Amino acid sequence: MLNWLKEQNSKVSTVLLVKDFHKYYDDPSINRTIKELFSALKKTSHNLIISSHLFPSSEELDELMAIINLPLPDQKELRSLIKQIALNTNSSLEEQDLNELSIASSGLTEIKVKQVTAKALAQRGKISKEDIKDILEEKKQVIARSEILEFFEAKSSQDEIGGLNVLKVWLNQRYRAFSKEAREYGLPIPKGVLLVGAQGTGKSLTAKSISNSWSMPLLRLDVGRLFSSLVGSSEARTRETILRAEAMSPCILWIDEIDKGFGGDARSDGGTSQRVLASLLTWMSEKESAVFVIATANNIDKLPGELLRKGRFDEIFFLDLPNSEERLSILDLHLKKRRPSYSFPLSTIIDRTDGFSGAELEQAVIEGMHISFSENRELMEKDLIKAISELVPLSRTAKEQIDLLKEWSSTGRARSAS
Repeated sequence: MLNWLKEQNSKVSTVLLVKDFHKYYDDPSINRTIKELFSALKKTSHNLIISSHLFPSSEELDELMAIINLPLPDQKELRSLIKQIALNTNSSLEEQDLNELSIASSGLTEIKVKQVTAKALAQRGKISKEDIKDILEEKKQVIARSEILEFFEAKSSQDEIGGLNVLKVWLNQRYRAFSKEAREYGLPIPKGVLLVGAQGTGKSLTAKSISNSWSMPLLRLDVGRLFSSLVGSSEARTRETILRAEAMSPCILWIDEIDKGFGGDARSDGGTSQRVLASLLTWMSEKESAVFVIATANNIDKLPGELLRKGRFDEIFFLDLPNSEERLSILDLHLKKRRPSYSFPLSTIIDRTDGFSGAELEQAVIEGMHISFSENRELMEKDLIKAISELVPLSRTAKEQIDLLKEWSSTGRARSAS
Protein backbone atom coordinates (compact mmCIF):
# COMPACT_ATOMS: atom_id res chain seq x y z
CA MET A 1 0.00 0.00 0.00
CA LEU A 2 2.82 2.40 0.88
CA ASN A 3 4.69 1.44 -2.30
CA TRP A 4 1.48 2.05 -4.27
CA LEU A 5 1.48 5.70 -3.14
CA LYS A 6 5.13 6.05 -4.15
CA GLU A 7 4.31 4.85 -7.68
CA GLN A 8 1.35 7.20 -8.23
CA ASN A 9 1.37 9.75 -11.05
CA SER A 10 2.90 12.92 -9.66
CA LYS A 11 0.47 15.09 -11.65
CA VAL A 12 -2.57 13.95 -9.63
CA SER A 13 -2.47 14.91 -5.96
CA THR A 14 -3.25 11.95 -3.72
CA VAL A 15 -3.99 11.82 0.00
CA LEU A 16 -3.60 8.38 1.56
CA LEU A 17 -5.23 7.96 5.00
CA VAL A 18 -3.94 4.97 6.96
CA LYS A 19 -5.96 3.93 10.03
CA ASP A 20 -4.79 2.06 13.17
CA PHE A 21 -1.18 2.21 12.00
CA HIS A 22 0.23 1.75 15.55
CA LYS A 23 0.14 -2.02 14.99
CA TYR A 24 2.99 -1.64 12.47
CA TYR A 25 5.25 0.86 14.28
CA ASP A 26 7.74 -1.85 15.27
CA ASP A 27 7.96 -3.56 11.85
CA PRO A 28 11.49 -2.82 10.48
CA SER A 29 10.53 -3.32 6.81
CA ILE A 30 7.57 -0.91 7.08
CA ASN A 31 9.72 1.64 8.91
CA ARG A 32 12.26 1.42 6.07
CA THR A 33 9.48 1.89 3.47
CA ILE A 34 8.18 5.01 5.26
CA LYS A 35 11.67 6.53 5.25
CA GLU A 36 11.97 5.94 1.48
CA LEU A 37 8.44 7.24 0.95
CA PHE A 38 9.27 10.39 2.91
CA SER A 39 12.07 11.24 0.45
CA ALA A 40 9.91 10.34 -2.58
CA LEU A 41 6.87 12.40 -1.49
CA LYS A 42 8.96 15.58 -1.18
CA LYS A 43 9.14 15.63 -4.99
CA THR A 44 5.36 15.22 -5.39
CA SER A 45 2.12 16.74 -4.08
CA HIS A 46 1.06 13.45 -2.45
CA ASN A 47 0.40 13.22 1.30
CA LEU A 48 0.41 10.34 3.77
CA ILE A 49 -1.83 10.75 6.85
CA ILE A 50 -1.41 8.21 9.64
CA SER A 51 -4.31 7.93 12.11
CA SER A 52 -3.55 6.36 15.48
CA HIS A 53 -4.23 6.76 19.21
CA LEU A 54 -0.52 6.21 20.00
CA PHE A 55 2.60 8.22 19.21
CA PRO A 56 5.25 6.51 17.03
CA SER A 57 7.42 4.23 19.16
CA SER A 58 10.49 5.04 17.06
CA GLU A 59 12.30 8.38 17.25
CA GLU A 60 13.26 7.90 13.58
CA LEU A 61 9.59 8.06 12.53
CA ASP A 62 8.97 10.92 14.97
CA GLU A 63 11.40 13.12 13.02
CA LEU A 64 9.75 12.42 9.65
CA MET A 65 6.20 13.30 10.68
CA ALA A 66 4.37 16.45 11.64
CA ILE A 67 2.45 15.21 14.68
CA ILE A 68 -0.96 16.80 15.21
CA ASN A 69 -2.52 15.91 18.54
CA LEU A 70 -6.33 16.12 18.41
CA PRO A 71 -7.60 17.27 21.84
CA LEU A 72 -10.57 15.91 23.75
CA PRO A 73 -13.83 17.92 23.54
CA ASP A 74 -13.68 21.22 25.46
CA GLN A 75 -16.39 22.61 27.77
CA LYS A 76 -18.24 24.37 24.94
CA GLU A 77 -18.29 21.23 22.75
CA LEU A 78 -19.39 19.00 25.64
CA ARG A 79 -22.15 21.41 26.61
CA SER A 80 -23.42 21.52 23.03
CA LEU A 81 -23.30 17.69 22.76
CA ILE A 82 -25.19 17.06 26.02
CA LYS A 83 -27.75 19.76 25.19
CA GLN A 84 -28.40 18.17 21.78
CA ILE A 85 -28.81 14.68 23.30
CA ALA A 86 -31.22 16.13 25.90
CA LEU A 87 -33.30 17.79 23.15
CA ASN A 88 -33.39 14.61 21.06
CA THR A 89 -34.59 12.55 24.05
CA ASN A 90 -37.09 15.13 25.44
CA SER A 91 -35.04 15.47 28.65
CA SER A 92 -35.63 18.86 30.27
CA LEU A 93 -32.30 20.09 31.64
CA GLU A 94 -31.94 23.22 33.75
CA GLU A 95 -29.11 25.55 32.74
CA GLN A 96 -27.28 24.87 36.02
CA ASP A 97 -27.59 21.08 35.59
CA LEU A 98 -26.34 21.34 31.99
CA ASN A 99 -23.27 23.29 33.15
CA GLU A 100 -22.52 20.80 35.94
CA LEU A 101 -22.84 17.83 33.56
CA SER A 102 -20.51 19.42 30.99
CA ILE A 103 -17.91 20.24 33.68
CA ALA A 104 -18.14 16.69 35.08
CA SER A 105 -17.71 15.25 31.55
CA SER A 106 -14.39 17.01 30.93
CA GLY A 107 -11.73 14.44 30.07
CA LEU A 108 -14.12 12.07 28.29
CA THR A 109 -14.32 11.49 24.56
CA GLU A 110 -17.50 12.15 22.58
CA ILE A 111 -18.11 8.39 22.34
CA LYS A 112 -17.81 7.96 26.14
CA VAL A 113 -20.25 10.82 26.79
CA LYS A 114 -22.76 9.21 24.41
CA GLN A 115 -22.32 5.84 26.17
CA VAL A 116 -22.96 7.39 29.60
CA THR A 117 -26.06 9.24 28.40
CA ALA A 118 -27.33 6.07 26.68
CA LYS A 119 -26.92 4.22 29.98
CA ALA A 120 -28.84 6.99 31.79
CA LEU A 121 -31.68 6.79 29.26
CA ALA A 122 -31.85 3.01 29.63
CA GLN A 123 -31.94 3.18 33.44
CA ARG A 124 -33.96 6.35 34.15
CA GLY A 125 -35.52 7.30 30.82
CA LYS A 126 -33.98 10.77 30.79
CA ILE A 127 -30.77 12.77 31.20
CA SER A 128 -30.49 14.55 34.54
CA LYS A 129 -28.10 15.78 37.22
CA GLU A 130 -28.08 12.22 38.64
CA ASP A 131 -25.88 11.18 35.69
CA ILE A 132 -22.86 12.89 37.30
CA LYS A 133 -22.24 9.74 39.38
CA ASP A 134 -22.14 7.63 36.20
CA ILE A 135 -19.82 10.17 34.55
CA LEU A 136 -17.41 10.07 37.51
CA GLU A 137 -17.47 6.27 37.43
CA GLU A 138 -16.61 6.36 33.72
CA LYS A 139 -13.74 8.74 34.49
CA LYS A 140 -12.40 6.26 37.03
CA GLN A 141 -12.40 3.56 34.36
CA VAL A 142 -10.63 5.83 31.84
CA ILE A 143 -7.95 6.74 34.39
CA ALA A 144 -7.58 3.09 35.46
CA ARG A 145 -6.80 2.11 31.87
CA SER A 146 -4.06 4.74 31.62
CA GLU A 147 -1.86 2.66 34.03
CA ILE A 148 0.01 5.79 35.15
CA LEU A 149 -2.68 7.87 36.86
CA GLU A 150 -4.95 6.63 39.63
CA PHE A 151 -8.37 8.15 40.34
CA PHE A 152 -8.24 8.55 44.11
CA GLU A 153 -11.53 8.72 46.01
CA ALA A 154 -10.78 11.02 48.94
CA LYS A 155 -13.01 10.71 52.01
CA SER A 156 -11.05 12.74 54.56
CA SER A 157 -11.57 16.47 55.12
CA GLN A 158 -9.40 19.23 56.57
CA ASP A 159 -11.30 18.89 59.87
CA GLU A 160 -9.64 15.49 60.29
CA ILE A 161 -6.15 17.05 60.26
CA GLY A 162 -4.77 18.31 63.57
CA GLY A 163 -2.64 21.47 63.44
CA LEU A 164 -1.12 22.85 60.19
CA ASN A 165 -3.27 25.99 60.55
CA VAL A 166 -1.04 28.19 58.36
CA LEU A 167 -1.24 25.66 55.51
CA LYS A 168 -5.02 25.33 55.91
CA VAL A 169 -5.55 29.10 55.64
CA TRP A 170 -3.27 29.26 52.58
CA LEU A 171 -5.17 26.43 50.86
CA ASN A 172 -8.55 28.07 51.52
CA GLN A 173 -7.24 31.26 49.87
CA ARG A 174 -6.06 29.29 46.83
CA TYR A 175 -9.43 27.55 46.47
CA ARG A 176 -11.14 30.92 46.05
CA ALA A 177 -8.61 31.79 43.34
CA PHE A 178 -10.16 29.16 41.02
CA SER A 179 -13.39 31.16 40.74
CA LYS A 180 -14.54 33.32 37.83
CA GLU A 181 -14.42 36.34 40.15
CA ALA A 182 -10.69 35.72 40.73
CA ARG A 183 -10.07 35.85 36.94
CA GLU A 184 -11.98 39.15 36.74
CA TYR A 185 -9.95 40.43 39.70
CA GLY A 186 -6.76 39.63 37.75
CA LEU A 187 -5.52 36.60 39.72
CA PRO A 188 -3.91 33.71 37.78
CA ILE A 189 -5.01 30.10 38.30
CA PRO A 190 -3.02 28.58 41.22
CA LYS A 191 -0.18 26.27 40.11
CA GLY A 192 0.36 24.02 43.12
CA VAL A 193 2.21 23.41 46.37
CA LEU A 194 5.18 21.31 47.48
CA LEU A 195 4.88 19.71 50.93
CA VAL A 196 8.18 18.72 52.55
CA GLY A 197 8.48 16.89 55.85
CA ALA A 198 9.26 13.68 57.70
CA GLN A 199 7.05 10.63 57.29
CA GLY A 200 3.78 10.74 59.22
CA THR A 201 3.49 14.54 59.42
CA GLY A 202 0.29 14.66 57.31
CA LYS A 203 1.49 15.39 53.75
CA SER A 204 -0.56 12.68 52.02
CA LEU A 205 -3.55 13.28 54.30
CA THR A 206 -3.49 16.97 53.32
CA ALA A 207 -3.52 16.07 49.61
CA LYS A 208 -6.54 13.81 50.12
CA SER A 209 -8.39 16.37 52.23
CA ILE A 210 -7.97 19.15 49.62
CA SER A 211 -9.77 17.02 47.05
CA ASN A 212 -12.72 16.56 49.40
CA SER A 213 -12.82 20.20 50.56
CA TRP A 214 -12.51 21.61 47.05
CA SER A 215 -14.88 19.04 45.44
CA MET A 216 -12.31 18.30 42.73
CA PRO A 217 -11.22 14.87 41.44
CA LEU A 218 -7.86 13.71 42.83
CA LEU A 219 -5.49 12.04 40.37
CA ARG A 220 -2.50 10.28 41.92
CA LEU A 221 0.59 10.08 39.73
CA ASP A 222 2.94 7.16 40.29
CA VAL A 223 6.26 8.60 39.08
CA GLY A 224 7.80 5.12 38.79
CA ARG A 225 5.25 4.14 36.14
CA LEU A 226 6.30 7.03 33.91
CA PHE A 227 9.58 5.32 33.15
CA SER A 228 9.80 2.64 30.47
CA SER A 229 12.69 0.63 29.04
CA LEU A 230 11.76 1.62 25.46
CA VAL A 231 13.59 4.66 24.07
CA GLY A 232 11.29 7.69 23.96
CA SER A 233 8.43 5.84 25.68
CA SER A 234 8.91 7.60 29.05
CA GLU A 235 8.63 11.02 27.43
CA ALA A 236 5.51 9.87 25.52
CA ARG A 237 3.94 8.64 28.78
CA THR A 238 4.68 12.00 30.40
CA ARG A 239 2.95 13.84 27.54
CA GLU A 240 -0.03 11.49 27.80
CA THR A 241 -0.25 12.03 31.57
CA ILE A 242 -0.18 15.82 31.21
CA LEU A 243 -2.86 15.74 28.49
CA ARG A 244 -5.04 13.41 30.58
CA ALA A 245 -4.73 15.61 33.68
CA GLU A 246 -5.51 18.79 31.72
CA ALA A 247 -8.53 17.11 30.12
CA MET A 248 -9.85 16.30 33.62
CA SER A 249 -9.47 19.89 34.86
CA PRO A 250 -10.45 21.35 37.20
CA CYS A 251 -8.67 18.64 39.17
CA ILE A 252 -5.82 17.98 41.62
CA LEU A 253 -2.71 16.11 40.47
CA TRP A 254 -1.01 14.44 43.44
CA ILE A 255 2.65 13.50 42.87
CA ASP A 256 3.48 11.43 45.95
CA GLU A 257 7.12 11.15 47.10
CA ILE A 258 8.48 13.09 44.14
CA ASP A 259 11.99 12.87 45.65
CA LYS A 260 12.06 9.09 45.04
CA GLY A 261 11.17 9.50 41.36
CA PHE A 262 13.65 12.23 40.45
CA GLY A 263 16.25 11.99 43.21
CA GLY A 264 18.57 9.46 41.56
CA ASP A 265 21.66 9.80 39.37
CA ALA A 266 20.60 10.84 35.84
CA ARG A 267 23.67 9.08 34.35
CA SER A 268 22.36 5.67 35.42
CA ASP A 269 19.30 5.88 33.11
CA GLY A 270 20.79 7.69 30.13
CA GLY A 271 19.23 10.99 31.19
CA THR A 272 15.63 9.75 30.88
CA SER A 273 14.64 10.96 34.37
CA GLN A 274 16.07 14.43 33.58
CA ARG A 275 14.09 14.66 30.33
CA VAL A 276 10.88 13.53 32.04
CA LEU A 277 11.47 16.02 34.87
CA ALA A 278 12.16 18.80 32.36
CA SER A 279 8.84 18.08 30.60
CA LEU A 280 6.96 18.21 33.91
CA LEU A 281 8.70 21.41 35.07
CA THR A 282 8.09 23.19 31.76
CA TRP A 283 4.41 22.28 31.92
CA MET A 284 4.12 23.37 35.58
CA SER A 285 5.67 26.77 34.77
CA GLU A 286 3.61 27.47 31.65
CA LYS A 287 0.29 25.70 32.30
CA GLU A 288 -2.90 27.73 32.18
CA SER A 289 -5.28 24.85 32.93
CA ALA A 290 -6.99 24.40 36.31
CA VAL A 291 -4.74 21.51 37.40
CA PHE A 292 -3.50 22.08 40.95
CA VAL A 293 -0.30 20.08 41.56
CA ILE A 294 0.38 18.75 45.07
CA ALA A 295 3.82 17.19 45.40
CA THR A 296 5.12 15.57 48.59
CA ALA A 297 8.73 14.84 49.55
CA ASN A 298 10.51 13.30 52.55
CA ASN A 299 14.20 13.94 51.69
CA ILE A 300 15.01 17.47 50.61
CA ASP A 301 18.63 16.62 49.82
CA LYS A 302 17.47 14.35 46.96
CA LEU A 303 15.25 16.95 45.29
CA PRO A 304 16.67 18.57 42.11
CA GLY A 305 17.37 22.29 42.55
CA GLU A 306 15.27 23.26 39.52
CA LEU A 307 12.16 21.78 41.20
CA LEU A 308 12.48 24.22 44.12
CA ARG A 309 12.74 27.33 41.93
CA LYS A 310 9.96 29.90 42.26
CA GLY A 311 7.39 29.58 39.49
CA ARG A 312 7.12 25.79 39.64
CA PHE A 313 4.95 25.88 42.77
CA ASP A 314 3.05 28.75 44.36
CA GLU A 315 4.62 27.87 47.70
CA ILE A 316 6.81 25.30 49.48
CA PHE A 317 5.67 24.29 52.97
CA PHE A 318 7.65 22.48 55.64
CA LEU A 319 5.58 20.15 57.83
CA ASP A 320 7.44 19.82 61.12
CA LEU A 321 6.71 17.36 63.92
CA PRO A 322 3.67 18.68 65.84
CA ASN A 323 4.16 20.89 68.91
CA SER A 324 2.36 20.21 72.21
CA GLU A 325 -0.77 22.15 71.20
CA GLU A 326 -0.99 20.30 67.88
CA ARG A 327 -0.34 16.94 69.55
CA LEU A 328 -3.27 17.63 71.86
CA SER A 329 -5.47 18.44 68.87
CA ILE A 330 -4.37 15.29 66.97
CA LEU A 331 -4.86 12.96 69.97
CA ASP A 332 -8.28 14.47 70.74
CA LEU A 333 -9.27 14.07 67.07
CA HIS A 334 -8.34 10.37 66.92
CA LEU A 335 -9.89 9.60 70.31
CA LYS A 336 -13.19 11.27 69.39
CA LYS A 337 -13.19 9.41 66.08
CA ARG A 338 -12.83 5.97 67.76
CA ARG A 339 -13.97 6.50 71.40
CA PRO A 340 -16.32 9.52 71.36
CA SER A 341 -17.19 9.05 75.04
CA TYR A 342 -13.62 9.19 76.42
CA SER A 343 -13.36 11.41 79.52
CA PHE A 344 -9.77 11.23 80.83
CA PRO A 345 -7.35 14.23 80.67
CA LEU A 346 -4.60 14.34 78.03
CA SER A 347 -2.10 16.68 79.71
CA THR A 348 0.07 13.85 81.15
CA ILE A 349 -0.01 11.97 77.85
CA ILE A 350 0.98 15.05 75.80
CA ASP A 351 4.11 15.55 77.92
CA ARG A 352 5.22 12.00 77.05
CA THR A 353 4.75 12.38 73.27
CA ASP A 354 7.41 14.99 72.48
CA GLY A 355 8.88 14.14 69.03
CA PHE A 356 5.90 12.02 67.92
CA SER A 357 4.41 12.52 64.45
CA GLY A 358 0.68 12.60 63.72
CA ALA A 359 0.75 9.06 62.33
CA GLU A 360 2.56 7.82 65.47
CA LEU A 361 -0.01 9.47 67.73
CA GLU A 362 -2.80 7.71 65.81
CA GLN A 363 -0.94 4.41 66.18
CA ALA A 364 -0.61 5.03 69.94
CA VAL A 365 -4.40 5.43 70.23
CA ILE A 366 -4.97 2.19 68.27
CA GLU A 367 -2.39 0.32 70.38
CA GLY A 368 -4.01 1.61 73.58
CA MET A 369 -7.40 0.39 72.34
CA HIS A 370 -5.91 -3.06 71.69
CA ILE A 371 -4.77 -3.19 75.31
CA SER A 372 -8.18 -2.17 76.73
CA PHE A 373 -10.12 -4.39 74.30
CA SER A 374 -8.06 -7.46 75.24
CA GLU A 375 -9.08 -6.87 78.88
CA ASN A 376 -12.79 -6.31 78.02
CA ARG A 377 -13.02 -2.75 79.34
CA GLU A 378 -13.16 0.88 78.20
CA LEU A 379 -10.02 2.76 77.08
CA MET A 380 -8.19 4.46 79.98
CA GLU A 381 -5.35 6.93 80.38
CA LYS A 382 -2.94 4.20 81.52
CA ASP A 383 -3.49 2.28 78.26
CA LEU A 384 -2.29 5.24 76.18
CA ILE A 385 0.66 5.85 78.50
CA LYS A 386 1.72 2.21 78.14
CA ALA A 387 1.29 2.29 74.33
CA ILE A 388 3.36 5.49 74.09
CA SER A 389 6.16 4.09 76.28
CA GLU A 390 6.55 1.10 73.97
CA LEU A 391 6.52 3.08 70.70
CA VAL A 392 9.86 4.34 69.32
CA PRO A 393 9.19 7.54 67.30
CA LEU A 394 10.81 8.42 63.98
CA SER A 395 12.43 11.46 65.63
CA ARG A 396 14.79 9.02 67.34
CA THR A 397 15.31 6.42 64.61
CA ALA A 398 15.79 9.03 61.84
CA LYS A 399 17.08 11.96 63.91
CA GLU A 400 19.72 13.04 61.37
CA GLN A 401 17.21 13.23 58.51
CA ILE A 402 14.72 15.29 60.55
CA ASP A 403 17.46 17.63 61.82
CA LEU A 404 18.55 18.19 58.19
CA LEU A 405 14.98 19.09 57.20
CA LYS A 406 14.65 21.53 60.10
CA GLU A 407 17.97 23.17 59.27
CA TRP A 408 16.96 23.51 55.59
CA SER A 409 13.60 25.06 56.55
CA SER A 410 15.18 27.49 59.02
CA THR A 411 17.18 29.14 56.20
CA GLY A 412 13.93 30.58 54.80
CA ARG A 413 13.58 28.23 51.82
CA ALA A 414 10.14 27.03 52.92
CA ARG A 415 7.21 28.33 54.94
CA SER A 416 6.19 26.57 58.13
CA ALA A 417 2.81 24.83 57.83
CA SER A 418 2.09 25.45 61.53
